Amino acid sequence: MPVNPGKGSLYPFLISLFLFFLASGSMSLLSREPEQDYRKIFGADWEKAEEFVKENREWMEQLSGILDISYREAVSIVFPELVRYSALRDRIEIALLQTLYINLGDDYADFSIGWFQMKPSFAEAVHLNSHLLRGKLKNYFRKQNQPDNPREFRRTIVENMQKPPMQFIYLAAFIKICEERFDLRNSDEEQRLTFLATAYNYSFLKNQEQIAAAAGAKHFTTGKENGSFFSYSDVSLFWYRLHQGNIHKP
Repeated sequence: MPVNPGKGSLYPFLISLFLFFLASGSMSLLSREPEQDYRKIFGADWEKAEEFVKENREWMEQLSGILDISYREAVSIVFPELVRYSALRDRIEIALLQTLYINLGDDYADFSIGWFQMKPSFAEAVHLNSHLLRGKLKNYFRKQNQPDNPREFRRTIVENMQKPPMQFIYLAAFIKICEERFDLRNSDEEQRLTFLATAYNYSFLKNQEQIAAAAGAKHFTTGKENGSFFSYSDVSLFWYRLHQGNIHKP
């Protein structure tokens, strides 16, 4: 026999509560922004970045093994920069910036250079934190540091930034430094990648809370998307998922 709920019954309340959560869940699903297909958004620039990865995969995988980092994670971190990179940048402007940096430092000229679009200030920060490195990476950066001759040290950085294998070594050092500076032990693969990509694009010299808060911020653009900006870490994560087989390849 069905129960006839009385005036003081909890049934109306429970039903209302159920409908509230159902509506809330629906609104959440409707308001959640679907993952964008960055292959379509960036078009030819994405394809050129993929070509670079394909053509350079062999040495990047070998170097990843030597330096004890994940190849796929490393490439994911810098892939948005590969998309943004353009070989047609004004070489005269770059030459001027390089000269200013070598002679006067990054207070006067701090510019993105090379396929991974690293700035001299980023390279200097890696050197500054190289005491956190171990093994081959530590030995490499010990040899590269030249604090007694700042001008030659900056010249070395500019030269390094123009060589993809050298930039990859800086990338590996960045990853290892982050592992020492931040607590990533409880992060899954995608959480870890999101944090590292944000730290790479934002600044790994910030504290963990600042970097985590910056994840998802939409500041990334190649300048060809009609004023649109995107989350750097979302682009990294998209490439990672694509090459994990979690996104259908066209």
